[in-house]
Amino acid sequence: MTGRFALMIDPVAADEHRSDFADTFKQVDAAAPALSVGELSTQRGDGVFESIGVVDGHAQEVVPHLERLAHSARLCDLPAPNLPQWREAIERAASQVGGGESVIKLILSRGVEHGPTPTAWVTAAPATDFAEVRKNGVRVVTLDRGYDLDAAERAPWLLLGAKTLSYAVNMAALREARRRGADDAIFLSNDGFVLEAPTASLILRFGDSFITPAPNGGILHGTTQLSVYEHLEARGFEVGYDRIPASHLTAADGAWLVSSVRLAAPITAIDGTEIPLNSPLTTELNTYLLSPRT
Repeated sequence: MTGRFALMIDPVAADEHRSDFADTFKQVDAAAPALSVGELSTQRGDGVFESIGVVDGHAQEVVPHLERLAHSARLCDLPAPNLPQWREAIERAASQVGGGESVIKLILSRGVEHGPTPTAWVTAAPATDFAEVRKNGVRVVTLDRGYDLDAAERAPWLLLGAKTLSYAVNMAALREARRRGADDAIFLSNDGFVLEAPTASLILRFGDSFITPAPNGGILHGTTQLSVYEHLEARGFEVGYDRIPASHLTAADGAWLVSSVRLAAPITAIDGTEIPLNSPLTTELNTYLLSPRT
């Protein structure tokens, strides 16, 4: 794939009998203007999205990504996406990429202000080369997310469990991490529990057990984390979810940031404390994550 591919979607009501949505798609020039100036995704970040890794033309983890898109839409009071329609759009976008790694983005916004329907589109583009990060790892710092672990339950209007287009805070956290001499960050609740990274899930290893923060408190249930757990369970390891005190981070026997495009990036240091790097296991995880998965 040499450039980008973009497909605008005309949202349609759910129709279990419909099998072809070709007339609801419009391919547009990915380098040309396509959105109205009144579009709320750009004015207010009022929408949701998903990023799907593509390996040699195969879109990975499509089902959990679509389920999470629907979950985010529900939290944001957006119309429920027609998942068969989105699946067909993903297949069309995946067919436009060549070998190697690419990324498909799904975007569903509230549309034009006072408009009748949401705006929806899918893009495909070459992925960033993360080979070095997967091999050599990342150094991270912890950052206070500014709310306690129960905030999402008390204040659902904060949309802490939705993957929204409002990513300014996440990007600011990455810039702050780099100002502190690190590559990435891990968010902590202000009552001292581990949350997630700005653009990734966190997996910790303690002996032969692997643990990730429980998907509450505004933590997204990571699609790649689910795939890693599937592989680890098949290998006989114990996996689980829990509330993880921040003090446990530097006691881990291994740690990874995992996401759909970067895949498994080993953490080599947390707040300056070195974390053991298991290169063979990391290579095994990334080999699995690069294999075709639905």
